This record gives sequence, C-alpha cells and structure tokens, in this order.
Amino acid sequence: GRAGEFCADFQYLNSTGLHLELHHPRSPCSPAPVPADLPFTAVLTHDDARISSLAARLAKTPSARATSLDADADAGLAGSLASVPLSPGASVGVGNYVTRMGLGTPATQYVMVVDTGSSLTWLQCSPCLVSCHRQSGPVFNPKSSSTYASVGCSAQQCSDLPSATLNPSACSSSNVCIYQASYGDSSFSVGYLSKDTVSFGSTSLPNFYYGCGQDNEGLFGRSAGLIGLARNKLSLLYQLAPSLGYSFTYCLPSSSSSGYLSLGSYNPGQYSYTPMVSSSLDDSLYFIKLSGMTVAGNPLSVSSSAYSSLPTIIDSGTVITRLPTSVYSALSKAVAAAMKGTSRASAYSILDTCFKGQASRVSAPAVTMSFAGGAALKLSAQNLLVDVDDSTTCLAFAPARSAAIIGNTQQQTFSVVYDVKSSRIGFAAGGCS
Repeated sequence: GRAGEFCADFQYLNSTGLHLELHHPRSPCSPAPVPADLPFTAVLTHDDARISSLAARLAKTPSARATSLDADADAGLAGSLASVPLSPGASVGVGNYVTRMGLGTPATQYVMVVDTGSSLTWLQCSPCLVSCHRQSGPVFNPKSSSTYASVGCSAQQCSDLPSATLNPSACSSSNVCIYQASYGDSSFSVGYLSKDTVSFGSTSLPNFYYGCGQDNEGLFGRSAGLIGLARNKLSLLYQLAPSLGYSFTYCLPSSSSSGYLSLGSYNPGQYSYTPMVSSSLDDSLYFIKLSGMTVAGNPLSVSSSAYSSLPTIIDSGTVITRLPTSVYSALSKAVAAAMKGTSRASAYSILDTCFKGQASRVSAPAVTMSFAGGAALKLSAQNLLVDVDDSTTCLAFAPARSAAIIGNTQQQTFSVVYDVKSSRIGFAAGGCS
C-alpha cells in the first residue's frame, strides 16, 4: 500500500491564529508530491535556478524573457502582455512546501505551495484561457463562488501589483487588472487580479486579493498555486495581519513527518532571536546576519567578517544553503576531517563534499550556525547532510555567488518565527513534534 495510508489527519490547534499543515515536497503524505522518480539532480538544477533569480533580483537586473501568451486566447489578456520582459521571481516547485487553503463561498480547498520569497498569492482558474498544468483536485471556478469579484484597473491593488510581482500590471479590454508572476526557473502565472473570501479551517476573511491564473506554466508540482509570504502589502501575511497580527511561524518537516504554518500570535518565550536586517537590495525578502559557525565545537578557521561579507537571506523554498565561499570551504574541510572514518563518495551535481551512506546512519559532527543577537541552529545530521541517492549523502551547502541563503534543509524540524512587527526572526528546536 501507499505510505499515504498511514498519514494522520491534521488537527487545527485551538490556539489563536491560524494553524495549517505543511508537507515536505517529497513526502508520501503530501497532497501534491513531486514525482517520486524525479532525480535529485533535478531538484538541484531548480535550486540553482532559484538562486540565480534571487541574485538577479538583488542586482536589479530584469531577465529579458517575454511571456508566451497565445494571442488568440483573449486579445485583452494577451495583446497587452505580448513582449513584457519578466523580472525573475524565485523558482517554485521542487523545493517548496505545500499546504491547503480554502477559497470562495462555499469554500473549496486547494493545495498551495508556500513561499517566503514571493508576495502575490495566485491559483489556477477556469476557464484556463491559455494553459493550466495538472493539479490535484478540481481547478477553481470563479462562477461557483458567490463572493468572487475581479478587480478593476483603477483599483489601488492594481497599482500595487508591480511591487508584489516585480512585473508591470496590464489592463484587459474589459477593464480587469492583469497580473503576471514569474519565477526564476521560467515558470510563470498570468491572469486576472481578483478578490474573494479566503478560509483556513473555520476562520474566513473576506476581500482577499489574489491572482486568478489563466496561463500557468512550469514546475508547480501538482499544486493549484502559490501562497506568498514576503514583506509586501499584497502578500497573505500583510492582508491577514490587521486581524491576526504581523507574524507567522512554520516548522518545515522532513519527508517523513508533517509540519505546520501558523499565522498570527505565537509563544515568544521559547525562541532565540536574530534581528531582521533591512536591505536596500530588496525590501520584500527576509535578510538576517550570519555571525559564525562551529564544527564539533570548534569555530571555522575564517575571519569573523567573512560571515557577513555577503547579504544573507532566509528562504523557505531554497533546498541547499549557500555560504560565502571562504566560509563554505572551511566548513567543507572541517566536516570532512570530522568524518574521516566515513568513506568519501564522488561529487554530485553542485555538491562536492559527499559520503557513502545515508544521513540517518552516518556519524556526523555537531554543527552550529550562529546569527547576530545570539540565535543559533544546532544542526542534526539530517540538517547537515542531504541524501542524493540510495547510497550517497552530501553536505547540504554550496558556495554563494552574490548572496548567502539559509535554505530549508537546515531549517527542517525547527520552529521558525518571522515576527515582522518586531523585526526579528526566532528559532526553536523540536518544532514539528
């Protein structure tokens, strides 16, 4: 039988705020898992595309890829977008976690990718004028919701779109605002800006602005769309904040457990915190300051300034953490020295420090990542190493190009709170249990 038969039903906790179940992209319990036969090299290729797009975003260089809209579908939708250069968002799909979101009246549940690197929430919408990818469950039909409304071109939210999607908005022949969300792996969604009632469990909120996607192409797994949690007034976080508060918490599970995403209040006492760093490079991403790393209790042999030589982002959708090159080299050497009893394996794609065996069975050193303000991640073997095939595990880090990125392998099983109101990020161990 499928492993899914053993997947427990998730309970909405009776805490204040919203509590949603999160699934690892390759978990058998996920409602929209990445294909089981997808080789890990494909995950790494996508991860690299996401990194490149985040780097391009920080360098403020739009990519010159035009949307491929079919001109016959809707002259208003396609004509206005035929040759707009799309800025990169961040690649979605294989590295991102998924949850369920309710939309419409009556509410229907949709499987959504969760992304701290993007702002606009969107999902595939019938009639799918140009293209819809395969998704689990039925596609959202605006006609079936009594509370659905499209958003006109003169609405403030239409003017706010460029800051949320990093792409210009457009206007259809029937005066409906058109959004275009594009991602670094050349996935994109284009459609009508809309509003409707959003619901999670028994909590529902009216007038939620999102994109109703008519042309959705790329690697989104079997999800219906994407929930944006970046710092922008159109993100889910900011739209729900007036009633729930400006914070969210998640625990990203390993592929064998389930985690959660919670919006609203949290218990502040259990976390160690690091300040959010404001960056002129991009005001919607979450920047923090890496201050040090130890392997088996010993600091890496690099200067303390090496850790902050690049801007550092924390991101839910990047799989492999990128470190400043000198820090990465020192980490690789120190981990290899500490694991000298374990047979080495050859490099795998972008991962060059590999061993024979699986993360759960090899003897790995204790590694700690420290951040300004005293917050720390004490990495288990499964946070340090990633299994790339049945007989090989590799250090889940790589050298950064223009920005360091704290990825999701290192965050797994920690409770991570993004407290935007207090401008801090907190970490607590044992979050998914």
